[in-house]
Amino acid sequence: MEIRAQNLASEPGPAAHPVYKVGIRRRTRQVSIGNVKVGGGAPISVQTMTKSKTSDVDATVGQILAAADAGCDIVRVTVNDREAADAMVEIVRRSPIPVVADIHFNHVFALKAIEAGVAKVRINPGNIGSKDRIRQVLEAAGSRNLPIRIGVNSGSLEEDILAKHGYPTAEALYESAMRHVEICDEFGFRDIIISVKSTDVRLMIEAYRLVGERTDIPLHLGVTEAGPTKVGTIKSAVGIGTLLAEGIGDTIRVSLTDEPVKEVEVGKEILRSLSLATRNVELIACPTCGRLEVDLFGIMAELEKRLEGVKKPVKIAVLGCVVNGPGEASEADIGIAAGKGVGILYRKGEVVRRVKESEIVDVIVEEVRNFRPEGDLSV
Repeated sequence: MEIRAQNLASEPGPAAHPVYKVGIRRRTRQVSIGNVKVGGGAPISVQTMTKSKTSDVDATVGQILAAADAGCDIVRVTVNDREAADAMVEIVRRSPIPVVADIHFNHVFALKAIEAGVAKVRINPGNIGSKDRIRQVLEAAGSRNLPIRIGVNSGSLEEDILAKHGYPTAEALYESAMRHVEICDEFGFRDIIISVKSTDVRLMIEAYRLVGERTDIPLHLGVTEAGPTKVGTIKSAVGIGTLLAEGIGDTIRVSLTDEPVKEVEVGKEILRSLSLATRNVELIACPTCGRLEVDLFGIMAELEKRLEGVKKPVKIAVLGCVVNGPGEASEADIGIAAGKGVGILYRKGEVVRRVKESEIVDVIVEEVRNFRPEGDLSV
């Protein structure tokens, strides 16, 4: 179906949500964050944010390098004081992926970050003071073709918007974001990305749906301050995953109280689960029950260890009983249906041979080593 692509910020009242279909991406304009395209049908990118003091260049660059190795596409760095602003030149120089400067209120830090060569600035134009300050930042960004992300959070809405709506609502988040968009429009600046985040997953989903329905601006998805790894992963998977399944979202960041690498790993897995990213090794195993007849816990732990870092897009299924095992194993690239100390090895749906339980890990690792994805003609 057609999804409206113009900015309808001036329209009164909420509109009915369009019925999005899985696999159909929302149409947006496109912006460039360094060499990474966002929106306009580009692949969905994964972001993270460094957790170190930005002024500690070595620590910050170390986190960026680790995140890049984990598959991160874009990294955000806070620029919250003069020392952080001074460090940005070296951080940008040493980063293998585009760096985004995270700015709040201080337009001078934004200008210094732009001069340092960042690929994007996260700043809300309405929060940096006079129109002259806004003009300086937008002109500096425009002269280097840098986009700006307008980031609205339910916990920091403007007082007048909060008073109008009574409490954070999807309409309130949308109204706040559009206020900043209109400021950019006034200065002719259109390279914008929007986020409307909340710790409340349902509120976050509704807010993004509103922006997605009423504008053609690319969206940065995230559940803000999602929490510790376990809870934060679940909240992020539900919020981000729901929107992505509806075709909404152009770049994502999973916010965890954990290292940047963990955020990237969760983000990549969300994309893989929806077939929105090329998967690496994907391990599938049954949840186990009283029918289990092999040491599936030990097998899976050893496989995770042995296959860590392997980049091949291969789906591996290891099932521990004869009920669902044969069907699941035959649907994977490499599968094992096990029972009573032995397993049946499947390759692309075909039965290959019987394998002793003690040999399962070694056999799967060897199969992965020899696996050739479809279209791969290498020998």
